[in-house]
Amino acid sequence: MPVGTAFHERTVALCESLNYREWSGYYTVSAYEMHHEHEYNAIRNSAALIDISPLFKYKVTGKDATKFVNRVISRDINKVAVDQVIYCCWCDVEGKVIDDGTITRLAENEYRWTAADPSLRWFQQNALGLSVRIEDITEQVAALALQGPTSGRLLNAVAEANISNLKYFRVTHGKIAGVSVDISRTGYTGDLGFEIWMPWRDAVKVWDELNSKGKAFDIHPAGMIALDIARIEAGLILIEVDYTSSKKALIDGQKFSPAEIGLGKLVDLKKETFVGREALAREAKKGADRSLVGLEINWNEVESLYDKVGMAPQVPSMASRTAVPVYRGGRVVGKATSTTWSPTLKKMIALACVNRENSSVGMTLNIEITVEAVRHTVSAKIVPLPFFNPARKTAIPVI
Repeated sequence: MPVGTAFHERTVALCESLNYREWSGYYTVSAYEMHHEHEYNAIRNSAALIDISPLFKYKVTGKDATKFVNRVISRDINKVAVDQVIYCCWCDVEGKVIDDGTITRLAENEYRWTAADPSLRWFQQNALGLSVRIEDITEQVAALALQGPTSGRLLNAVAEANISNLKYFRVTHGKIAGVSVDISRTGYTGDLGFEIWMPWRDAVKVWDELNSKGKAFDIHPAGMIALDIARIEAGLILIEVDYTSSKKALIDGQKFSPAEIGLGKLVDLKKETFVGREALAREAKKGADRSLVGLEINWNEVESLYDKVGMAPQVPSMASRTAVPVYRGGRVVGKATSTTWSPTLKKMIALACVNRENSSVGMTLNIEITVEAVRHTVSAKIVPLPFFNPARKTAIPVI
């Protein structure tokens, strides 16, 4: 049975919809109101506060901490400075992705590692022979994502920390409501945003301070439905939706290399050896079999299908996590894994994994769509990812 996060006593009082889901054993709000429209608009137009405490979190310390991290991930941690954050993935010996997450370098040999799935056993197996300590701190560290155009000004007003000069994927340290916090310039929305890391026992104080002073910045708590739409617009993948962890795959076709899910740039074959390096080096020579692409679905064709049955077109209000076939010339060439109507772009978009020879930007494919229980196909054009990429995402926030 799920349990509440550090913010549960606050989120449960605000959740008018009673719409929850389970995330890694915790109650998580799907939508606070009966519809998620205000929550999505807060992400894109003001400030949204999202409880991300269910993320698995690990603290890695010790003389060989850096050597251990480099042994597991495909990026080179030696290129990462203290108070810098990186997005990375880690693979099995076949070069297939186990999970993806972020690593924050807090000191020369101290790291905070986040993961979607529990990874402690895998980490411990790869730490043999090294002087390193790996602690599961999931229940000790609470986390909030503060995302949206006014998030920087809000944090500057609330936090005793240097926010005005905080660069993208960097972290600063300070206090909010007297509570010591780490503030990273990161997020899962593709917008200007921050993630705040704090002791679990003092988390409510931080929540209250942000919401009290955040009223002037139009802050809204936001749930997973709004976040799902935003992350698709940002071209960000989700484990067990856009790819399957190699540990859970039932067949080879369910296993993915980093390059096949858009993470090829996270592989550094010039660094010292790491788990999966040999397999990834072989793939680099021949090329990956599949590619992650963005699809813009032809809405005129969707409207036409509904018109033929005498119905107004149905705009899906929630993102779909149900995979559907993608075709070219009547032949299946892949599948769309995440599909949504983008309120910002006013387009229906999808993330898809397709065969390499059918992955060129500008190419037109066909995607399955069901209308009144009848399956049809409509055309979909491959476009560059991300779909939505505002300059404010990476710019120094205007305070």
